[in-house]
Amino acid sequence: MQANDLRKGWVVVFNGDLCRILDFHHHTPGNLRAMVQVKLRNLRTGNQFEHRFRSQDEVEQAFITVHEMEYLYSDGHAHHFMNTENFEQVEISEEDLGDSKSWLSTGVKLQVQFYDGRPIGIELPKTVKAKIVETQPMVKSSTASASYKPATLENGVVVQVPPFVGEGEEIIVDPSENRYIERAR
Repeated sequence: MQANDLRKGWVVVFNGDLCRILDFHHHTPGNLRAMVQVKLRNLRTGNQFEHRFRSQDEVEQAFITVHEMEYLYSDGHAHHFMNTENFEQVEISEEDLGDSKSWLSTGVKLQVQFYDGRPIGIELPKTVKAKIVETQPMVKSSTASASYKPATLENGVVVQVPPFVGEGEEIIVDPSENRYIERAR
C-alpha cells in the first residue's frame, strides 16, 4: 500500500520489524511534494521513533489475524486472555499492550491481534464507560465557558471533562485518545 493510506493503530513491516503506527500526519508543504510523518513503535524492541515517508512510497502492511478474547487477570509482568471459542489462554506482555493496559478490567471482551500465531496487541472498543473518582467541584460561573477540567477515572487515567461533570458520575470515554465523549445514561 502507499504511505497515504496509513492509519493510526495499524501494524506495518518496517526495516524487517513489525511496527505499530502510534500517530501520523499528512503534510503538503507549499510547492513541495506531499509527505507522511509517522510515529512508530517497534513491537520487538519497544522503541519509538519517527519516520517520514513520501506519499507515493510503498509500505508493507502486516497481515494480522484477530480473535475475540476475554481478559482474565494480570500477574505483574503479563496480562492473560482467554479465547471465547476454544478456551485457549495466551499472555501478552506489559510492553506489547502499552497504554491500553489501563483500560483492561476482568471479564471484558476485546479483540486480540495475532501475527504468525503470536499475540502482539489488542484493539480497544470504540467507547468505554468509566466512573470519575476525583475532579474539581463545579464553579457556577464556569458553565458558560468552553473550558475543561481534569478528572481521574477509576482506572487511574486522567481525562479532560466539561465543568458540569462531577465526582461519582459515569461517563463515556474514547480509550484510544483518552477523550471524554458524553455522560453515561
